[in-house]
Amino acid sequence: MTGSGTAHPDVDVVVVGAGQAGLAAAHHLSRRLPAGGSFVVLDANDGPGGAWRHRWDSLTLGRAHRVHDLPGLPLVDPDPDQPAAQVVADYYGRYEQHYALPVRRPVRVAAVTAPEGPQGPLVVATDAGTWTTRALISATGTWDRPYWPRYPGQERFGGRQLHTHDYTSAEDFRGQRVVVVGGGTSAVQHLLEIAPVAASTTWVTRRPPQFVDRPFDAEWGREVERRVAERVRAGLPPVSVVGTTGLPLTEEYRRGIDSGVLVARPMFTEITPRGVRFADGAEVVADVILWATGFRASLDHLAPLHLREPSGGIRMADTTVVRDPRVQLVGFGPSASTLGATRAGRLAALAAVRSLTTSGTGLTRENEHQPQPQVES
Repeated sequence: MTGSGTAHPDVDVVVVGAGQAGLAAAHHLSRRLPAGGSFVVLDANDGPGGAWRHRWDSLTLGRAHRVHDLPGLPLVDPDPDQPAAQVVADYYGRYEQHYALPVRRPVRVAAVTAPEGPQGPLVVATDAGTWTTRALISATGTWDRPYWPRYPGQERFGGRQLHTHDYTSAEDFRGQRVVVVGGGTSAVQHLLEIAPVAASTTWVTRRPPQFVDRPFDAEWGREVERRVAERVRAGLPPVSVVGTTGLPLTEEYRRGIDSGVLVARPMFTEITPRGVRFADGAEVVADVILWATGFRASLDHLAPLHLREPSGGIRMADTTVVRDPRVQLVGFGPSASTLGATRAGRLAALAAVRSLTTSGTGLTRENEHQPQPQVES
């Protein structure tokens, strides 16, 4: 249900999402589409920043995963003590204005369909009307799909349960007994923030946390992408970054380990009305269970296209969906980091333009289009 019957003018490419990957793709489309070509970026948020605009205020830029530069306009000397949400929202907003990118917001995409079959156009239905396009770049990320695992007794718990998606401040946990579930960076950061104000914290993980004493540099990032890309090429669901790399053993994390805050227990077997119970029968009483259990790719809008393999994943060749080459996925699998998203945005834009020039749309071939010179990062 779109909520609006407005039919917008046809465009050559629709980009869904204005986070790192979507903006990188839009930048390259603005340079690569032939004269007369058109595209639009549809973003569900009220303002710039993508998923970053929803991060909690205490997550400063210095404590967040590194934000890599968008092409052509570097993020120069940001203040590491500023909230990441503010810094990134300001940066993305400047980027959109600098390149005059055609971002429409707030526009929430409900479904993408192919009413004329695999050779016809795609129809993008939204709460602001419909767009018809020959190519789609989906850059919706994961923030809208927090993952909540199920455990026996979960519905009987008498306290509060929330997900990282809904975390706002450590003050919300003052004086409370808190169980934090999850083995990733968010769980670690939540524990370090909450422990000084909570009555107690208990960390539980499905697998023992792997702290890695090595620099998380560009080579590390490329290795992460290679490992995740192997699964995506095989049509398997992507794994988490931490599951592939481990946790960086920073000085802050060392102090947390030494203090006992970052010492994990094996996963509990059930949730009781008063807390959680472990395999040995021991029960930890809790007022709050905080699920720092990650996110899944936000791809419900693509369900009508039936892109998934029997294994549940989406088979990809770089950013192109094998089952439907009209569709590019960025910010997904190996391009879920900001470094990978920037590179994937370029690949997706190039692939989208190639698909237009070979599908009988009448557009000029890419190598006949001479873009204006730009400074690339």
